[in-house]
Amino acid sequence: MKTILVTGGAGFIGSAFVHYLFEHYPAYRIVVVDALTYAGSVENLPVKLGEKEHERLSFWYGDVQNGELMDTLVSQSDVVVHFAAESHVTRSIYDNTKFFRTDVLGTQIVANAVCKYKEKVNRFIHISTSEVYGTALTAKIDESHPLNPLSPYAAAKVGADRLVYSYWQTYGIPAVIVRPFNNYGIRQHLEKVVPRFITSIILKEKLRVHGNGQAARDFIHTHDTCRAIDMIMHAQPDKVIGEVFNVGSGQHRTILSIAEDIIDLMCPGNECHMKVGDRPGQVMRHTADSSKIEKVLGWKPQVEWKEGLRQVIDWYFNNEEWWMKQLWMREIPIITKDGMRELH
Repeated sequence: MKTILVTGGAGFIGSAFVHYLFEHYPAYRIVVVDALTYAGSVENLPVKLGEKEHERLSFWYGDVQNGELMDTLVSQSDVVVHFAAESHVTRSIYDNTKFFRTDVLGTQIVANAVCKYKEKVNRFIHISTSEVYGTALTAKIDESHPLNPLSPYAAAKVGADRLVYSYWQTYGIPAVIVRPFNNYGIRQHLEKVVPRFITSIILKEKLRVHGNGQAARDFIHTHDTCRAIDMIMHAQPDKVIGEVFNVGSGQHRTILSIAEDIIDLMCPGNECHMKVGDRPGQVMRHTADSSKIEKVLGWKPQVEWKEGLRQVIDWYFNNEEWWMKQLWMREIPIITKDGMRELH
């Protein structure tokens, strides 16, 4: 029985991957460690936690900055998938210290543990982000695109990304770096654009769109991201270790067009959106070139945008109890470059 350690496994993409493993690999033991910050919850896990530990899934309430804990968990693991991170651009603008502590120092502690037990661990998959690239300098972004972070969050993720690469070069740890583009799916925190728009319409509110709404992102469904990580986890070592892989759809969508797509599916014919100032650290366009992972592993996205969006809309309609408790966290006050206070 393989043991898979998932850091940050109670967060959005992390919990999606835990669900994926739980459903697809009944012979695997899954160990989740999560500090349960505002964006993580044990409610996101596929089993309810109780007095008796589940035979296939165990949960540790802890921080990746705890070296003793990470040594203990990594020493028992065959694969480590490292999601744990602070991961919101706007929050990093007014509260950046915790981003560097968790994203950089936390990653260093996990990487140190992997280095210590690399005879046991056969794969260390670090989940980076497309935000490390900054605004696209080319029509599509491949893995060789310069890293030009535009926000404290992106800078912290660059630090973690390059730290993992350096540990592969220096110590030979079995590291693979994954750079997912913007993920959407069920159980996503309301601070993110897709669930924020969906729940705003459910609550009969206007949609908040930054600036002129022309900032564009490549959106990929969490199921497709989980499939990519699965392929990397089970690939021949010489195909993936030491490599960086983009995971995206290859299509970008403006924030305004996303608002319009959601309006079209939920309340066609209504003019629901509104506009606010541009967010500091705003990346203007991201479009993935995922040809490398397609060539090496045969991965392609399967979930079509509108169909994925319908699934997510249905989930938020049917799980109001899950997201209502997050309403107070949808709006984040920031001070702009001009000294103006705005809610984003």
